Amino acid sequence: MGSWYDSSSDHRGLVMAIDDLVLESTTTLVIAGLGAAYAVGWRRWRMLGPGVPSWRVGAYVLGLGAIAVALLSPLERAASNRFSAHMAQHLILTMFAAPLVLLGDPFPVVLWSLPAAARRAVAAPFRPGRSARTILAFLTGLPAAWVISTTVLWIWHVPAFYDAALEHDSLHAVEHLTFFVTAVLFWWPILRPAPHVRRRAHPGLQIVYLLAATAQSVALGGLLSVPERVLYPYYEARAASLGVSALDDQMLGGGLMWSSGHMYLVPILIILYRFARQDA
Repeated sequence: MGSWYDSSSDHRGLVMAIDDLVLESTTTLVIAGLGAAYAVGWRRWRMLGPGVPSWRVGAYVLGLGAIAVALLSPLERAASNRFSAHMAQHLILTMFAAPLVLLGDPFPVVLWSLPAAARRAVAAPFRPGRSARTILAFLTGLPAAWVISTTVLWIWHVPAFYDAALEHDSLHAVEHLTFFVTAVLFWWPILRPAPHVRRRAHPGLQIVYLLAATAQSVALGGLLSVPERVLYPYYEARAASLGVSALDDQMLGGGLMWSSGHMYLVPILIILYRFARQDA
C-alpha cells in the first residue's frame, strides 16, 4: 500500500510539473507574440509618418514586462505558498499591467503588423453600427466596466473559488485571464485607447468612478484583514508545512489590497489637473 501511494504521488507531481511547464510556455509565447506584433506594427507605422509616440511604446513594453513579472517570475511560485504573494500577483496584473498595456494603444499598432486584407477584416467589426463596436461600448461604459470588474474580483475571492483555482492549474489560468481582461475593461473609459467607441466621460463622473473603485478595494482588503481566522484552507495547509502563520500572511495580503485602493488617487489627480488646465 505504501509503495502504491508513493507511486501515485510521484505521478501526480509529474503531471503538475508538466501542466506548469505548458502554462509557462504558453504565457511566454503569448507575451512574445504580442511584443513582436507591436514591434512590427510600430515599424510599419513609423515608415508612413511620425509613428507611435515613444512614451506609448515604453508603456506597452512595461505592461508586457509587468505580465511577465506576475506570471513568469519567482512570484508565481511564491503565490502557490503565500496568500500575500498571490495578492501581489493579482495587483500587478490589474493595477499595472492592464493600464500600461492600454496606454500603449495596442489595437491600431498591432493592426499594422497584419497584411492589408487581414487588417481590414479585423478592423471591420469595430466600425460604427457594427455589433462588436456596440458590445465593446457597453462593456467599457463607466457603470458596466465597474460592475464587471468588481464582481469578478469579489467572486474569485470567495474561499471555495479561490481554493479551487489554486488546486487546478487550468482554472488558475482562467482566474488570471479574467482578472486581466476585466481590468482592461475597467481602465478603458479612463485611458480611452483605440477604438474610441464612446465619448469621453465628464471628469466628475470619471472621478466618482475611480472613487468607487477605491472604496471596493479598501472594503475587500478590510474583509481579508479583519477576521481573526484563516479564510482559505489551501493556504492554511501550506503555511503549516512552511512553519509560518497563515493568518498573518492573509492580513498582509489584505493590507496590500487595502493600500492598492489608494493608487486610484494618481489618475484622479491627473484628471483634476487636466480639468483645471481646460478652465484656466
